[in-house]
Amino acid sequence: MTGYVLDVISIILFFIIFGFFHSFLASNKVKKFFLKKSGDLIAFYRTIYVLISLITFYFLYDISPKPHLIIYDLQKPFDILILIPQFAFFFAALWTLKYFSAKEFLGINQVVRWFHKKYDVKNLDEELTLRINGPYKYMRHPLYFFSILFLCFRAEMDLFYLTFLICIIIYFYIGSFYEEKKLVEKFGTGYLKYQQYVPRIFPIKPFQPYSFNESSD
Repeated sequence: MTGYVLDVISIILFFIIFGFFHSFLASNKVKKFFLKKSGDLIAFYRTIYVLISLITFYFLYDISPKPHLIIYDLQKPFDILILIPQFAFFFAALWTLKYFSAKEFLGINQVVRWFHKKYDVKNLDEELTLRINGPYKYMRHPLYFFSILFLCFRAEMDLFYLTFLICIIIYFYIGSFYEEKKLVEKFGTGYLKYQQYVPRIFPIKPFQPYSFNESSD
């Protein structure tokens, strides 16, 4: 049992390291430092940031202990039936992608604008846009919500996956605060009002129709 406890602590520590490193590189303070040093080459920052994040995450995942203590193991037909909600939430996550620019998120648009001499360094590494429609009318971070549900519906659950899942949920929740700090800076009182109407990740509030005016400041 002591071995399992140490494994769980190690996984959590690795996740904390990743979260700190990821958030540090995502901060405007770091981006402004690179802007000062590199000028409009900051256009490539987002793409490099995504690649570094993926490599770092994979490395920490690879070296993490993987305690195979079975929490539950669904038998037939439940191991098949559980795929139904899992696929539903997967497609719901894809639906969410319709309402924000994946190319901007991955840094592709920034590189294209740079090659076309249209990159605005005032945006640092990303042009922030806000569209309060689709799933964003019910929660401020629907991609997090649907991703969490997708990960939760699993035919077999072991100690490693459960620890990993809990860390992911906590990471999404804490990370949303950093994201929204930037959105408040960008969109001002309009986004503050949006926060009052719509829950952060889990749609636990009664739905209240809300129209966001991008000219709000």
